[in-house]
Amino acid sequence: MRIVLCFPVEPKHIEAIRRAAPAGAEIVDAGQERVDEELPSADIFIGHAKVPVDWDRVLAAGRLQWIQSSAAGLDHCLVPGVIDSEIVVTSASGLFAPQVTEQTLALLLGLIRSLPTFMEATRRREFIRRPTDDLRGKTVGIVGLGGNGRCISRALAPLCERIIATDYFPHTQPREVDQLWSADLVDRLVGESDVVILTLPLNAQTHHYFDAARIAKMRPGSYLINVARGPVVEEAALVEALESGHLRGAGLDVTEVEPLPGDSRLWECPQVIITPHVGAQSARRVDDTVRLVCENLSRWQAGEPLYNRVDKRLGFPNPDTLWNA
Repeated sequence: MRIVLCFPVEPKHIEAIRRAAPAGAEIVDAGQERVDEELPSADIFIGHAKVPVDWDRVLAAGRLQWIQSSAAGLDHCLVPGVIDSEIVVTSASGLFAPQVTEQTLALLLGLIRSLPTFMEATRRREFIRRPTDDLRGKTVGIVGLGGNGRCISRALAPLCERIIATDYFPHTQPREVDQLWSADLVDRLVGESDVVILTLPLNAQTHHYFDAARIAKMRPGSYLINVARGPVVEEAALVEALESGHLRGAGLDVTEVEPLPGDSRLWECPQVIITPHVGAQSARRVDDTVRLVCENLSRWQAGEPLYNRVDKRLGFPNPDTLWNA
């Protein structure tokens, strides 16, 4: 058994994985530098390759059995060949939901209370009262009610009037969500929401899911918060909606191209808060990831269902399988 790692582990993490792995398993800490080289000889891959991987070569080797992603997003590994293969894929979906929730609140409340305006005033040493908005009384719509969306709904419930959501699995409605609809009712959601929060995965169906037509259906003066993946929003359409005043503001932890180019018009939009994809960042991130990895390694050996097993066609796990430890 050969297990290849590609996330920022320390010796204590490698030792924990070694204890949970099958006896005699070889643990290879490939890092980003050697992941492409090491993957064809892996039985299990744990991590998130941020460099190009020759997946055709990996599939041709015929050895890889299981990918345990250290990220919630799976666009780094769910290539067509992996989707069509027998390789099992599990994700870190929901594992970093508390951090993503904090990031969402920071972006949203920063916009509601006009922090971009006041930060600019601070830079100019201007102590002048200016208008703000209120979250109280607003309807918040969440697109994609997985682990992140559910955690966000719990945090926002005491602060807003109503929470509505869409999801591929609309049968498990949390008590904090007033209405949960199927994914095909997203246009109804954006038409009823003062704030739209994106927590959906990136796949072929969701690329530019929020294009000019869908953004135009959002309520005039509403806010868009994207803590999902940048390409689910068509950036040019978003800029047009902000510049025209159709949208009052946008909070973006992700952008269509990362890093966001210096000539992007988003930098010039006054009511935009941009953070560099740090929503899941945490001092505990690797420790929490290794806990999930070790639990799934134990279940793998016991033949038990794995946590966060992904429906490869959809690109995310069923919420009922999420690890909540």
